[in-house]
Amino acid sequence: MTPAHGSFRQRCTFIIELSRRLHGCGTSTPRLEGAILTVSKRLGVHTEIWCNPTGIILSFSNPQKADGAEITRVLRLSPGDVNLKALAMVDSVAEQVIAGRIDVAAGLEALKVLDVPPSRGREVATFLAFGFASASVAALLRTSVADVAASGLIGLLIGALAIASASRPRLAEASDAIAAMLATFAAAAIAAFVVPLSLQTVTIASLIVLMPGLMLTTAVAELSSQNWASGTARFAGASVVLLKLTFGTIAATQLVQAMGWQPQLATGTQLPPWAEWAGLLVGSGAFAVLFGAARRDVIVVMAGAWIGYGLTRVGGELLGDAGAHLAGGVFFAGLGVAAISNAFGRIFRRPGALLRVSGIILLVPGSVGFRSLNFVLERDVVLGLDTAVAVLSALIALVAGLLFGNLLVPPRRYL
Repeated sequence: MTPAHGSFRQRCTFIIELSRRLHGCGTSTPRLEGAILTVSKRLGVHTEIWCNPTGIILSFSNPQKADGAEITRVLRLSPGDVNLKALAMVDSVAEQVIAGRIDVAAGLEALKVLDVPPSRGREVATFLAFGFASASVAALLRTSVADVAASGLIGLLIGALAIASASRPRLAEASDAIAAMLATFAAAAIAAFVVPLSLQTVTIASLIVLMPGLMLTTAVAELSSQNWASGTARFAGASVVLLKLTFGTIAATQLVQAMGWQPQLATGTQLPPWAEWAGLLVGSGAFAVLFGAARRDVIVVMAGAWIGYGLTRVGGELLGDAGAHLAGGVFFAGLGVAAISNAFGRIFRRPGALLRVSGIILLVPGSVGFRSLNFVLERDVVLGLDTAVAVLSALIALVAGLLFGNLLVPPRRYL
């Protein structure tokens, strides 16, 4: 062990802080545990780790001693959100400490940079990204100009709510339901008094950023890797988010009916084909901001969305009707995104998540699950169950694609 690695206690402290930072970046349990075990081995520390979406237990011992654990830490943490800039910084610090270019004390100081609160400019960018993301999804669905404009406007309102709830825990607990009520009520008001809209499309596009599709996908991936506790907890969390969104939508719909409003539904309007590609371009940029990508990584993150969407289209066309019931296009895209992101990580020694997260964001079935619960709560149980089967099919195809992609090109140090 080189002097740069520091004392045993310093190394343990660094591993604890690294675990906490990776958890805060929204890293899945298999990847977090794999990364920590790899770093621990390189630092000469025997580590036992148990992780779930709301906490981590770490136990450390010296490989040269056989008298059991010397240090045990229990961390109670809130579920992390995807933050690609922080993930890249954590990965870089870990790389430098492992290589001995900086000592453990300097590594700990470097990690403290992540404690700086978001700037005013970042909050404004996030606010605008909510609106652009919602408008771009409506454009990808090739609805009407009115639908795109309404989705963007409502997305901005939800963005303001999300920023306000970040520093208000009680508001944050109910923010999903409030956002769904706000989106449904605003869409109905526009359709009733301004211009006809495709109400369900506008509502889903407006709420797309809040849909827990990525969380559902991560949960199924954790279950498939035998992380039962973490996968079950994350799946339950995603289900609760869907329930809150669905409740807010149903409550707002009933309120609109009680007020006697008559929303006008748009018929026969569709954007030209080029609008779909414009929506992809704008949406990929918006999601890069929402995922907290650093400026140097924005193009990489956007490219991930382009790759995922393009592979889905190619896979769907190649498989045709044969893959319609097995979500073949989603499987093909998941495999390609995993392999390409892992290759990117190995070649450039950067986290593959920079490509992977954005690459699967347009593939995750969160909006379909939302529709399924909507149908069930509206007592259309048969259609709701049929849609739920579509959700399950897409989840299985996507997770299988990611697993096969990891076999094709192994990831670099799990990140």
